[in-house]
Amino acid sequence: ARAAQGMDPGGLTLKLLLIGDSAVGKSSLLLRFADGTFEPSLKPTIGVDFRAKKMVIDGRAVQLAIWDTAGQERFRTLTPSYYRGAQGVVLVYDVTRKDTFTGLDGWLNELEVYTSKNSAVKMLVGNKIDKPDREVERREGLQFARKHSLLFIETSAKTQDGVQHAFEELAIKILQTPGVWDRNAEKQRMQLTGSSAQRDKSFCAAYCPLA
Repeated sequence: ARAAQGMDPGGLTLKLLLIGDSAVGKSSLLLRFADGTFEPSLKPTIGVDFRAKKMVIDGRAVQLAIWDTAGQERFRTLTPSYYRGAQGVVLVYDVTRKDTFTGLDGWLNELEVYTSKNSAVKMLVGNKIDKPDREVERREGLQFARKHSLLFIETSAKTQDGVQHAFEELAIKILQTPGVWDRNAEKQRMQLTGSSAQRDKSFCAAYCPLA
């Protein structure tokens, strides 16, 4: 609430949700982005954590309200209510743990259950690329993202690589997606989406370069 007090009253608040298996680095990504810090030995999140971060996107004041959920099964009953109203969902896996990648289908199924179709922009994030023992190649993440029409980026919360870019790209895509952030602002929406109206339906056509 304190972070919101300094916001321009005309600004826009976007609700983002971080989901994925335990220990893939969701909390580390959040701390790196929101606070600019990295703690190598974070304890598992209990329930949910929350951070707010102010940004300017295309000259517009935007506040990202980011909810960090626990990946452990015993806290999953807390999750459904946090999906409600989310305009962006960040699905995180650990590139050094294949099991966190193969488990993505389960998280996508959960998204299908708790979010209505096209109600949120979804981004796939392969985290911990600073580590040498990679088990999931970039092309595998990219293929999965393309298959499910997800934005895609690889990151390292430790070195900062890709972290800022990931949240910025997600916010931009939300603002460019009709009906996600403001169903009533028809004129503004046309300005934001006019240039991308003819793009391929897959977000990866514009946001998942191989390079």
